[in-house]
Amino acid sequence: MIKVAVAGVAGRMGKTLAEALVMTEGVELAAASVLPDSSLVGCDAGEVSGVGRNGVVCTGDLAQVVDDFDVLIDFTSPESTMANLELCGEHGKAIVIGTTGLTSGQLAKVRAAAERAPVFFTPNMSVGINVLLDLLAQAARILGDDYDVEIIEAHHRFKKDAPSGTALRLGEAVAEALGRDLKTCAVYGREGITGERDTKTIGFETIRAGDVVGDHTVLFATQGERIEFTHKASSRMTFAKGAVRAAIWMQGRKNGLYDMQDVLGLKR
Repeated sequence: MIKVAVAGVAGRMGKTLAEALVMTEGVELAAASVLPDSSLVGCDAGEVSGVGRNGVVCTGDLAQVVDDFDVLIDFTSPESTMANLELCGEHGKAIVIGTTGLTSGQLAKVRAAAERAPVFFTPNMSVGINVLLDLLAQAARILGDDYDVEIIEAHHRFKKDAPSGTALRLGEAVAEALGRDLKTCAVYGREGITGERDTKTIGFETIRAGDVVGDHTVLFATQGERIEFTHKASSRMTFAKGAVRAAIWMQGRKNGLYDMQDVLGLKR
């Protein structure tokens, strides 16, 4: 039985992760954290997450229960994730990171931690999105520079980062296939008199509204036709199931940095 810890078990994603663990054979919720100053510290994690009392006590400090789990799943905030990453690095514990909005400096810490522990990081845990990444790379190589590329993404009103980490990863997949650097070719939104479109750019449009879980469309358009690749998530459970699948796959892995392409066998 693989013992899994869930960071932020009282949050929307934390609760969904706890539910996904209950639904999956061979894994169990063995540890759970909440904010250090939360009134839920000391409460039963199963009751807090809504999966039923399980005897796991919510802690405000995962260091206190580091011996109770094999792998940590973290979808919290960049700051909390960095602290948990350091903890896992110190103790050689595997960590599955689903947190988005990480800075370049924080991403460097993720790569550094992978030298001390097995680290799984991906902007989107959805199996469908990761299959889409593979399809986009194939399409971009075939279509080439004759097609303009635009990426449209929509999320709920509470999401703090924009564009989404998933949208950026989709853009990276296309840019890499076309031999471009996304840092220099990306255009984030347009306003005013922008002039004729540069055919080598990749555009991003962001929508934040209501309770949209996550919609992403990559549009390839040229004179006379357009091709659209769209993925729509209707529930956080798709991300939770992907994270649990990754946690199982990470069991027994050597130190290193992994992503969902590794789990699905899509790495080329």
